[in-house]
Amino acid sequence: MLMNATDEEAKLTYGPNGFRVLRPGRYVTCAVSGMPIPLAELRYWSVEAQEPYASAILATRRMTGQA
Repeated sequence: MLMNATDEEAKLTYGPNGFRVLRPGRYVTCAVSGMPIPLAELRYWSVEAQEPYASAILATRRMTGQA
């Protein structure tokens, strides 16, 4: 079965008000849980660490060193 490039993990750069797609894909992987996050559902990331999070709780854990 051939995979479409959009079936793969996206590569993003994270900014303070959004993100920019460097490589198209359908999802990114949460830096804490390893869960795939569909791009349409991505709401939490760190500009400094350049990593995405699946939820506010996971983002907070990472920022406070509890992850």
